Amino acid sequence: MQPRPQPRPSARSAVPPFRVMEILADVERLRAAGRDVVSLCAGEPSGGAPQVVARAAARVHARNEGLGYTPALGTEPLRRAVAGHYARWYGLDVAPEQVAVTTGASGALVLTFLAAFDVGDRVAVCRPGYPAYRNTLSALGAEVVELDCGAATRFQPTPAVLDAAVAAHGPLHGLVVAGPANPTGTVLEPAELAALARWCAEHGTRLISDEIYHGIVHTAPAGSGGRGGGPYRGTCAWEHEPGAVVISSFSKYWGMTGWRLGWALLPRDLVAPVDALAGNVSLCPPAAAQHAAVEAFTEEAYAEADGAVEQFARSRSLLLDALPALGWGESAPADGAFYLYADLGEQLERHGSSLEWCRRLLEAEAVAVVPGLDFDAARGHRTVRLSFAAGPAQVEEAVTRILRFQARP
Repeated sequence: MQPRPQPRPSARSAVPPFRVMEILADVERLRAAGRDVVSLCAGEPSGGAPQVVARAAARVHARNEGLGYTPALGTEPLRRAVAGHYARWYGLDVAPEQVAVTTGASGALVLTFLAAFDVGDRVAVCRPGYPAYRNTLSALGAEVVELDCGAATRFQPTPAVLDAAVAAHGPLHGLVVAGPANPTGTVLEPAELAALARWCAEHGTRLISDEIYHGIVHTAPAGSGGRGGGPYRGTCAWEHEPGAVVISSFSKYWGMTGWRLGWALLPRDLVAPVDALAGNVSLCPPAAAQHAAVEAFTEEAYAEADGAVEQFARSRSLLLDALPALGWGESAPADGAFYLYADLGEQLERHGSSLEWCRRLLEAEAVAVVPGLDFDAARGHRTVRLSFAAGPAQVEEAVTRILRFQARP
């Protein structure tokens, strides 16, 4: 009797797991066992949503009204509010109909990749870089071209790097950039982003700019300034290329990670495709979160979020001041976001790899950090990413424990 064919998982689902999530599971295991764990893993601000947003959410749920499906690309008030945010921070005139509200920035990425690229299209991403770009593109059938972006280019791509990629792999249909970037924290300076935008326009390459960490900038580029004399928030790709897709979210600057609410600024040719896809993929973003998130664009919310950024800066200073004592190797410029990405240097001689160093640190001192393998398959065995979003007290305690761990015979 012939064996019956068995169903199997798709080949496209065979993407690497995100080690951050695995480590977070280990953190929960240790905490359940009574350990006092200091976690510098997830890029998750500890303060949560601004109070004005939280109060609005309470009112929305208390009324139990307006919690049905919304339009696929979000409510009109929220789309208008997002458009107004771009006028405030960047002086850009964004049409609300070009704003797509999504289920987190992750939802924006999926919808954008589906709308912009066909199976087999060649899309470039940076290495080191956020692994979901690479893994989501691969799962959707794109050919991912990794750009080796090291310290020589401030961990960001350049036109010369793109020219080399085309020579090696062929024309690029898309380029994904981020600034401030995860895991390196490097900011894309205005001139750098302008040069990349020109290159993409000249080569027919769709530029996708992940700007989820805008507003969290610790070292502004020389000569840059914010709108109306305010602080520098980052450079928006639409300042240089209206055909780009801009991705952002309420998760980082506003601290609203679990609310699962993000957005994309779409060029007009992608609005209808994303609208159709969104209605099929997710129907709509979370309704209650949308109604409350309008309050994120009030003076009170901006002020509270800026206060959180000041705390990130304090935590950053603690880590940078500790680097000589830690004795690690080269680290990326932590100019924005809330990450320190560093080579472990001499520690590798004792532990062999960053993965093993992280495992031993967690078990010995209950400090959780992320090995660089998620972000760089080529050299991530040497590096770690520390998130200082948890706050100064947690960072200070983590440094004390790491120094104690490294001093062990």
